[in-house]
Amino acid sequence: MVQHSLLPTAQDALLEAVPAKRKGELAESGENYLEAILVIKERNEAGLVRAVDIANELGITKPSVSRALTQLKEQGLIKILSSGAIVFTPDGQHIAHEVFSRHQQLTVFLQHAAGVPSDIAEHDACRIEHIISEQTMNGIRAYLNKHGLL
Repeated sequence: MVQHSLLPTAQDALLEAVPAKRKGELAESGENYLEAILVIKERNEAGLVRAVDIANELGITKPSVSRALTQLKEQGLIKILSSGAIVFTPDGQHIAHEVFSRHQQLTVFLQHAAGVPSDIAEHDACRIEHIISEQTMNGIRAYLNKHGLL
């Protein structure tokens, strides 16, 4: 087996379990719901998003969506209007834009730096966007800026 000088050795490798979110941080599923609301809202000319739209987009049941929306509402990230329309609070909108921005930038990075096909880059970016550190994300943004990809 050939060992490249930049690869960490078994002695250097840092193994750790995926850390739990700290108190007050939004879980991956919550970020996914906020991102889905943002994407649906931007696709729809009227900007209207309902629970059934989210269920269809994510391929999950409406009761699951209802539970998640209740949690997001309790966390002050969305409001559900009497019409059933879902709207962001300022905090919810900020988080949704941050998550979607990471998703977009990671997709471009994986396509251009790693040569990954767009469908795989999209899928992997959707997972990575929730666990990547801010320091690593800043490095990826710097790379994308340096190569004129942002």
